[in-house]
Amino acid sequence: MSRFALIKAVLAPVMRLMFRTRVEGAENIPGDGPVILAGNHLTFIDSMILPLVCHRQVFFIGKDEYVTGKGLKGKFMAWFFTGVGMIPVDRDGGRGGVAALMTGRRVLEKGNVFGIYPEGTRSPDGRLYRGRTGIARLTLMTGAPVVPFAMIGTDKLQPTGAGMPRFGKVTVRFGKPMEFSRYEGMDRDRYVLRAVTDSVMTEVMGLSGQEYVDMYATKAKAA
Repeated sequence: MSRFALIKAVLAPVMRLMFRTRVEGAENIPGDGPVILAGNHLTFIDSMILPLVCHRQVFFIGKDEYVTGKGLKGKFMAWFFTGVGMIPVDRDGGRGGVAALMTGRRVLEKGNVFGIYPEGTRSPDGRLYRGRTGIARLTLMTGAPVVPFAMIGTDKLQPTGAGMPRFGKVTVRFGKPMEFSRYEGMDRDRYVLRAVTDSVMTEVMGLSGQEYVDMYATKAKAA
């Protein structure tokens, strides 16, 4: 049994008990081939829940600090996140975004599932913020379809600054696959990249029911 299968077998029942997790539209995730899962990001536990509710392993970028912590907690986090598919990348500095993009491309070119939060960071107030165009570049470079998803309720279980999540109810909702083959070869056209990104975020907004804010979440946090 792989480490991913072991983690899922042990922790998925615990997650269902703690969060009464409801999954809608999981059948929209293709059974094979490259696919991008793109969704909202409310709190830290989003990245723990998503891999456990998908029938395929989801690879995703994570802060390298998640796997370099000390003590028992640090070792558990490293074991869990690398086991479920997190790829640690140093995203600080000017080249962090490029490294993340190229990592996602390699995952997709191997025919795997790549998860991404187009907002680039957690929402500071529960609203949905403008998506960054890396999601558009990935789908146009690889031809992988995009399956939008929404995390609903995770911010209530683990508000900003909170430690351990509380018991409650979480819904993970997946939308229909989106494909953008009509824009093939246009992954450097900024107008196309923005149009593709905005169409994905519109689907995420419809799934989540969040209020949309046409500004980057990082800018909102810095204000």
